[in-house]
Parts: sequence; structure tokens; C-alpha cells
Amino acid sequence: MKKEFLRKSAYVAMAISFFVLPWIFPAFEKVASGLAVVSGLLFAVLFGNPFAPRTAKMASPLLGMAIVMMGFGLEIGKIIQTAAQSIVFTAVGIAVAFAVGTAAGRWLKLERDTCLLISSGTAICGGSAIAAVAPVLGAKAYSVAIATAVVFILNAVALLIFPPIGHYFGFTQEQFGLWSAVAIHDTSSVVGAAMQYGGRALEIATTVKLTRALWIVPVALIISLAISRGGEKGGKAKIKVPWFIPGFLLAAFLVWLVPGLRDTGKDIGGMSKYLMVATLFLIGSNVSIDKIRELGFRPILHGIILWVFLLAMWLLVIHLDLINAENLA
Repeated sequence: MKKEFLRKSAYVAMAISFFVLPWIFPAFEKVASGLAVVSGLLFAVLFGNPFAPRTAKMASPLLGMAIVMMGFGLEIGKIIQTAAQSIVFTAVGIAVAFAVGTAAGRWLKLERDTCLLISSGTAICGGSAIAAVAPVLGAKAYSVAIATAVVFILNAVALLIFPPIGHYFGFTQEQFGLWSAVAIHDTSSVVGAAMQYGGRALEIATTVKLTRALWIVPVALIISLAISRGGEKGGKAKIKVPWFIPGFLLAAFLVWLVPGLRDTGKDIGGMSKYLMVATLFLIGSNVSIDKIRELGFRPILHGIILWVFLLAMWLLVIHLDLINAENLA
């Protein structure tokens, strides 16, 4: 009983510390997000997550709340301009992801639904895309679980390796923000990686990433149409845009509408970074080594092939200045 109390107390103390320490020590911000994920993972492996069911449910809404809070600190004009500038190349990236994902899935003889779910999660926005596409496909729970786990694992890896790679290639904050936004699956890891690189990188990464996430709707509709034309029966298309996207935009719009809120908005936007770091600790602690073992080799290999291709493609495009990240709003 005493050991369980100590385990729970230690877990809560660590989660709180990842909220408080970056706030008190600004220099800690650059390493806080990566350290939070690794610490959560190590805690889960060594001691087990004592609140696993709760933290699994809490992580997504907390992340969404942090993104909405960030919107209070940004200018709506810059958000709209950046979104408009990035909508075409995010669409191209999504098309390439599905083409490569389909080819890799056939080579690995992967089940169609698992292949499309992993491709969707990699191409658009991780778990949100998988959740949107699954009912369209009529996918089984097993396929959804596999795809979600693969994307989740690679998200954690991205959070750790992207900042060092960005520094190695001498990326500016704008370049890194763009690269992380188009090459990392889930919003949590995009903001976590960009946060380590700097404030400007975080602004660019968040806006471009949310623009990319808006492609959930047309992609799900295209998949639904393709299935129906092929004479197959999928589920009804219950497509939902992640709630934090309109929330993010509304927050920025409110501050623009009421100029007196700008100083308060900046404070709220600053607090969002600390909430993100604490949430990343929860996300890391939800990784299960047993689940990784259960996945099997082919789905993980499919996810790795697709993701490495995309991150290398975007790395080259940005490094060669084929897309000028410095011109983004």
C-alpha cells in the first residue's frame, strides 16, 4: 500500500514539475519537451503508469487546450497568411504519403485497412486522422489499434531526433518549424519538437500543422468515394475536425477583436508551452512495451518506411530552399 502511494505521488510530482520548471527556469524550455517524453516512458517501463486509463484520456484534451491557449498569443492575420501559403504544399505532401504508403503496404502484403490507416496517420495528423478514416473504411478495432500504436511510437522518436537533425543542417527557426509541421505525424510531437528549437519555430509549426490537419475532411471523403466506387461497403463518414483547430483560430480572432486583451493573450500563450510539456510527460508514460511487442514486424516497418521517406523528402526540399520558409508569415 505504501509503495503504491509513493509510486502515485512520484508520478504526480514529476508531471507537475514539468509544468513548473520551464516556467521558473526559461533555459530549461529547450530540453523540457524531449525530457518530458523520455521521463514518462522510463517511469512507465520501470514502475508502471499508476494512472494509465486516466492519463490516456486526459492527454488529448490537455494538448488541445494548450493549442487553444497558444492562439491567444498569436496574430490572426499571420495565422491566415501562413495557412494560405502552406495549403498547397501540405496537399502535395499528403498525396505523396498515400502513394508511397500504398506501394509499401503492397510490398509488405499488409492488410488494406491497416495500410490506409497508417498512411492516413502519417500523411495528415496522427491519431485524429486515424479516428476519422476508420469509420469510413469500416475498419476493425485491431487495425485501428495497430495503426495508432505505430504512429504513436514514431511520434515519440520524432520528438527526440528532429531538433538535433535540424541543428546539424543549420535550419533557421522558420525552416525547422516548417519541417516539423510537414514531417511529424501528430500535433503533440510537432509542438514538442518545435518548442525545443525556439518560439518562432513553434508559431510556424503550429499554424502549418493545423492547416495540414484540415485535410482530414477531404481525404476521408475521397477514401469514402473510392470505396463506394469499388463496390465495397464502408462505414458512414462521420468526419470531425479536431475541436482545437477552430478553438485556436477563435482565440486569435478574439484578441484581434479586443485589443485590450493582447497583453493577457500573450501571458496565456506563454502558459500554453508549460501545459504542453506536462502533457508530453503524460503521453510518454502511456507507451507500453508490451503493446509494441504485440504489433508485429510488418506494420512497424510500413510506418518506418513511409515516415523516413517523407521526412527525408521534406528535409531536402527545405534544405534546398525549394520552399522558402523565411517568407512564411
